[in-house]
Amino acid sequence: MKLLLIEDNAAMQTTLRRSFERRGMQVLGCEDGARALALWQASLPDAVLLDLSLPGVDGLDVLSQARAAGLTTPVIVLTARGTVGDRILGLNTGADDYMPKPFDLDELEARVRALVRRSGQADPGARAPTWCGMHVERDSGAVYFGGAPMELAPRELALLQALLGKPGHAIAKERLFELVFPGESQVQPEAIEVVAYRLRKKIAHTGAQLVTLRGLGYLLKASP
Repeated sequence: MKLLLIEDNAAMQTTLRRSFERRGMQVLGCEDGARALALWQASLPDAVLLDLSLPGVDGLDVLSQARAAGLTTPVIVLTARGTVGDRILGLNTGADDYMPKPFDLDELEARVRALVRRSGQADPGARAPTWCGMHVERDSGAVYFGGAPMELAPRELALLQALLGKPGHAIAKERLFELVFPGESQVQPEAIEVVAYRLRKKIAHTGAQLVTLRGLGYLLKASP
């Protein structure tokens, strides 16, 4: 499962990211409203955790713009604004759930998983991508081939998930790096090449090829 966490408090973002990653989820972080919508559109997460008090563009404005753009991702609003009026405003703007700070991490995880399950059941068209016999299990994010889960390291899995979202289309190395190494500023950009090399060998039996396009990035294509 991929989460987009839009939260300007660095300590809160670190705590939530570590907590959800320990629970097997991929977390993308964003600190300000100005770039939140672009990241949302580019990453297409399974759920969004949205703080309302953001620098630049307010969280409610981000949510309103996302819904106007046709993004139907489930959203849980996380905020210190705990009045009934604020809660109603958030829900009317397009939020699916609301949790005032401070909150229990176990309850937050349960609400995230419940929202994602309900959104998948409510929207039959929102199916996990399947290509060359590989299928992304929507709830866990695991990739299956021939009915069995593929044995992939977490970063290999993140890279394959991203590529399966747009098979046959090139995705920039910089974008893939953000998805595979979210928030890891100490990692060198060339590290994505190592992950791609390992993944290429692990999917060789599936009938898919991971192709390097110099200057453009990577793409998946069917073997001839």
